[in-house]
Amino acid sequence: MGALPRAALALAALLGVSSAVLEVHVGTGSVFSVEGQQAVLPAWYTSRSQKKPYVTWLLDKDDADPFQILTYLDGMVKVEETDLKPRVGFLYPVLTHNISVFINATREHDSGQYMCTVNVVDDDSGTGKNIGVINLTVLVPPASPACQLHGNPTVGANVTLSCASEKGKPSPAYQWQRTAPTLQVFFPPAQDRARGTLKLTNLSLEMSGVYLCVAENRAGSAKCSIVLEVHSTSTKAVIAGAVLGSLGALATVIFFAQRVVGYRRKKRDSQEEAANEIKEDAVAPKTPSWARSPASDTLSKTSTLSSIAGTREKPYGAKPPSDTASILTATGSYRGPPLRGGGRTPNLSPPAINGAPQRRQDPAPPPGSLPPSSLARAGAVPVMVPAQSRAGSLV
Repeated sequence: MGALPRAALALAALLGVSSAVLEVHVGTGSVFSVEGQQAVLPAWYTSRSQKKPYVTWLLDKDDADPFQILTYLDGMVKVEETDLKPRVGFLYPVLTHNISVFINATREHDSGQYMCTVNVVDDDSGTGKNIGVINLTVLVPPASPACQLHGNPTVGANVTLSCASEKGKPSPAYQWQRTAPTLQVFFPPAQDRARGTLKLTNLSLEMSGVYLCVAENRAGSAKCSIVLEVHSTSTKAVIAGAVLGSLGALATVIFFAQRVVGYRRKKRDSQEEAANEIKEDAVAPKTPSWARSPASDTLSKTSTLSSIAGTREKPYGAKPPSDTASILTATGSYRGPPLRGGGRTPNLSPPAINGAPQRRQDPAPPPGSLPPSSLARAGAVPVMVPAQSRAGSLV
């Protein structure tokens, strides 16, 4: 960069410096630099004066007012307090009329319009001739793009491959290609280089492979790749069907298990209820009516016993009667024990009146009792009461 200003100065000397006026020159109106690299803004001035110049560099951005970044006054260089301070400076000594500046480790926000102004004592300049303008553009290489697959890669289906880089100045262009062993390059309309998409239609098993996307601009390039596997059937659908089938079978088993358990529980409860109903309907054993009957009922039972004893007199007559055996008549009268020594039982029948036998009348029943004839008509059942021997045993 130093050779150009020196040649210009030599040319000015040939033409006659005495006739020259103050004027600023720039080597180029636009400078491009890749982010992270050094940028040089070439500029020099011509003047007939030998005095020290007053040089000022300013930066004008679209989103801010112009501000000073570097000055030279009375032989002193001053760097202003800006983001460029540790990275900017004069490339050559100012007294050589070369006022070019450098910017190290450029950044994207360093882009803008740089203006150089020179003033020299005892030297006039034409209108605007003491100002030089250079536009700096810091280029940013693309960031590593991201490759994605949109759609279900099955035979006969359509899918779209996308490639996008989040960073890049200028905006990168994208190029898709299929890598070895089957090399293939794509063109519009299948490929959109600005948007970074690639449309693949009517997929086949032979279209499976590795697809590479390259994002590129003036600053550099970056790439990503994606593996496309074309399936004959939808694997996701098969997996989803298997899962749903398993869940359905499990739900069916649980449903029938609950039904079986509920049926058995209901059957057991019904059996228990039936057993409880049988127990509630059963009649408790009752005590004999004669055991709790009043005295009148006892007399009726003895009357029945008397009738049974009369009918079975002969069978029992063969056996000797017990000494303590007693017979209750139908009216409850006591005849007494039999006589000892084979004596005959006294005749207790009533005496004859006027030579005619008198019919024995049964004694009157106790108050509250019924006569035997009434009991017979009422359907009383004869009951035999066992007699007790002398030794206390039942006969």
